Amino acid sequence: MDVFSLLMDGFATSLSPLNLMIVLLGVTAGLFIGAMPGLGSVNGVAIVLPLTFIVPPSSAIILLCAIYYGAMYGGAVSSILLGIPGASTAVATTFDGRPMAQQGKAGLALIAAAVASFVGGTISVILFTVFAAPLADLALKFGPAEEFALVLLAFTTFVGLGGDDVLKTIVMICLGLVLSTVGLDLISGQPRLIFGDLPGFYSGISFLVLAIGVYGIGEVLHTIETSKTAPQVTPARITFKELGAGFRAMNRLWRTMSVGSFLGFFVGMLPAAGATPASLMAYGIARSTSKKAESFGKGNIEGVAAPETANNAASTGSLLPMLTLGIPGSPTTALLLGGMVMWGLVPGPMLFIEQPDFVWGLISSLYTANFAAVLINLALIPLFVWALRMPFTVLCAIVLVLCIVGGFAPSQKMHDVWLIAGFGIAGYLLRKADYPLAPLVLALVLGPLMEKSFRQTLIAEQGNVLAFIERPLSGTFIALAVLFFLLPLAKYLRKSPKEGVAPAR
Repeated sequence: MDVFSLLMDGFATSLSPLNLMIVLLGVTAGLFIGAMPGLGSVNGVAIVLPLTFIVPPSSAIILLCAIYYGAMYGGAVSSILLGIPGASTAVATTFDGRPMAQQGKAGLALIAAAVASFVGGTISVILFTVFAAPLADLALKFGPAEEFALVLLAFTTFVGLGGDDVLKTIVMICLGLVLSTVGLDLISGQPRLIFGDLPGFYSGISFLVLAIGVYGIGEVLHTIETSKTAPQVTPARITFKELGAGFRAMNRLWRTMSVGSFLGFFVGMLPAAGATPASLMAYGIARSTSKKAESFGKGNIEGVAAPETANNAASTGSLLPMLTLGIPGSPTTALLLGGMVMWGLVPGPMLFIEQPDFVWGLISSLYTANFAAVLINLALIPLFVWALRMPFTVLCAIVLVLCIVGGFAPSQKMHDVWLIAGFGIAGYLLRKADYPLAPLVLALVLGPLMEKSFRQTLIAEQGNVLAFIERPLSGTFIALAVLFFLLPLAKYLRKSPKEGVAPAR
C-alpha cells in the first residue's frame, strides 16, 4: 500500500469526532501555553501528560502533539506583544517582532508569524510523510548492537551540538542514567538503588514524575524568582485590511520561508538540536542573504518569518526520529516518547507494522493541527492580549495545582508526590546553576533501552565487546558518536592558540 493510501486511512482516524475535538482543544491549549512567558511546549506537555489517561492512547498522543504544535505557534505572541519569548524557540522572533509592535505594527507581525508558522508546518509535514516509511524500513535492520550505538549517538550529539557546558551536559546524562537504573534489575530481578528498601522505588522512578517536577514545579519556582515586574502588553487587533496587507507582504517572502522550512526540518531531526538553534540559524541566513540586512533588528518582517518557519518545521522534524527510531529529537519529543511507553506503544520501526492505524492517524493529525492552529491563532489574538495581562501569581497557583494532582492521579501514591516536590526543588537549583535539564530527561527515557540492548548484545556475543564496532551500522553510529564527543575538544584546541597569542606591539 502506497503512502497516499496509508495517509488517507490515517485521515479517517484523525478526522473522527473525538480526535478532531481533541486536536482543536490541544491546539487552543497549546497556543495559550506557548504564549505564556515561562511555560512553553516542554512544560505544557509535562503538565498535561497525566490528564491524557482519560482518553485512548492514540487520542492521547494526538492531543500532546496538538499541544506541541499550538505552543510553537503561541511562542511568537508574547515575543511580539511583550518582548519576552514564550519559550526559547521564539527568541529569534523577538529581534524584529518586538520592534514592529513598538512601531504600531503588532497586528502585521502576528499575521506574519502565523502565516510563516503555517508554511513551515505544512512543508515539514509533507517531508515527514515522505521520509517516515523509508526511515522505518531502514530501522528494521537494527539489532541490539545498533540500538545501543544509536542511543549512544543521541547522547553524544547533546555533548557535541547541544551548545551547553560540556561537562555539565555529561554530568546530567550520567545522573539520568543512574536514575533510570532505580528499581529491579532487567535480567536478575534484584533490587537496585532502592534507598533503604523504600517500597515506592521498587517500580523505578517514573518518567512522568521527573518531567512534572523538573519542568513544572522547577520552572514555576525559577520564573517566580526571575520575574520582578509585569511587562507592558502592546495592544493588537487584527482587521481584514491588516490581513490583506499581511498576506501580500508574506507573498514576497517565499524564498525565506522555504529555506527556513527545509533547514528547520533537517536540523530538528538531529538529537539535541531542536527548534531553538534552527530558528537562530534561519534568522542568521535570512539576514546574511537579505538586500536590507541593515534593517534587521529594527522591525523587518523577514526577521519574523524566517525563525517562525524554522521553529515550526523543526518541531515536526524532531518527531520523525522519535516515531521511526525511538530517539527523540528535542526535549518535548522526549516527553512524548515517555508518554508512548507509558501507554504501551513502543516507538520504532515495528510500530509502523503493528500499529499502522495509530502511526498514520498521528501523521494525518499533524495536517489537521497545523491548519487549525493558524485559524485559531488569528481568531484569538484579542483573547491572547487579555490573557497576557493575567497576574503571574494566579498562573503559578494553577500550574502548581495541576502538577500535584497530575502527579498523584496515575499511581495514587503519595510517594510520587514527594518525588515531584524533590525533583522540583532539584530542577530549580540545577536551573540556577545553569545545568541543562533536557539531557537528564532524555537519559531517563532512553536509559532502560540502552542498558537492555547493551546487555543483550554482550550475552549474544558471549562477552565480545568488539561486536559493537564489527557490525557495519553500529560501527558507523559509534564512529559518529566518537566524532561528536570529540567535537568540543577540537573547538577548544582551535580557539586556544588564538587566545594565547599576545597582541603585536
